Amino acid sequence: MAARDRLNRAAPDPELSQALGGWCDWLTHERRMSPATLDAYQRDVAQCLEFLTDHHGETPTLDRLSGLTPGDIRAWLAWRVGRNTSHAANGRALSSLKSLARWLSRNSRARLDALAAIRTPRRRESLPRALSPTEAVRVTALAGNPGTAASQGDTPPWVDARDQAVLLLLYGCGLRIGEALGLARRIAPLGDSLAVTGKGGKDRLVPVLPVVAEAVAHYLRQCPWPLPPDGPLFVGLRGHRLQAAVIQKLMRSLRSDLGLPGNATPHALRHSFATHLLASGGDLRTIQELLGHASLSTTQRYTALDTGKLLEIYRKTHPSARAGS
Repeated sequence: MAARDRLNRAAPDPELSQALGGWCDWLTHERRMSPATLDAYQRDVAQCLEFLTDHHGETPTLDRLSGLTPGDIRAWLAWRVGRNTSHAANGRALSSLKSLARWLSRNSRARLDALAAIRTPRRRESLPRALSPTEAVRVTALAGNPGTAASQGDTPPWVDARDQAVLLLLYGCGLRIGEALGLARRIAPLGDSLAVTGKGGKDRLVPVLPVVAEAVAHYLRQCPWPLPPDGPLFVGLRGHRLQAAVIQKLMRSLRSDLGLPGNATPHALRHSFATHLLASGGDLRTIQELLGHASLSTTQRYTALDTGKLLEIYRKTHPSARAGS
């Protein structure tokens, strides 16, 4: 909501404000963009409009947007670089503006031809960060062990059971943290599979290991709060929906307890799920479906990760590699 408010403030011109509202509605209802991505797009465009207001000394309008030059867009991007904005964030910001430009053009509102001369920066591919199988198992086991630094020794037993159930859903089912915390109470008791709604409202079915189903059941047996069927499955100490920040803090504590690197985050457990499946012989297409990736190219990153691990093992163990060292 704050991002939408900022966008409205950045566009006081009524005609432009109306057009921006139509674009946001299109992203929400037709593109089915996730709330987090929608907020990012709105912030990017709001920031661009704020920059243009200072850059030109006048309030942006649809006509003035149509009159933008490639130099105006490059000046905005250079301003962002000067503020130490990341490479990936700059690429997304340009994509946000191009999304608006496409919508305006299709709806005969304005033409931002200046964007045609601006190439989206090539994104630096980063490999997923995965834990080793031993590390992942230790993390999920320690999360449910009262008396550790992660539990601080003073949390109710049901909280430790809840934390373990959440982490097992991330590692055992490959869920995103938002997907796990967005589950409704009615999905339990878990069966052999679980229907999950991921990014863009895309539904997928993931298998459920018995250890995961039992962890969720164990948590529910201990949870002191009434959980209505349509309410959240996981709740905090006050009975409200559990927030991702709680699980992120838990992982920081577990990293300290186990001496794990900084890449041991909740999302790393999802990466570990995929990487370990691939290492065990899983095929990319199946892993793509389990993760809910829209494109196979996203899943193919795990091939590079697994190949890197194999090369590391080869260099350490193969006779010819040792002989050449």
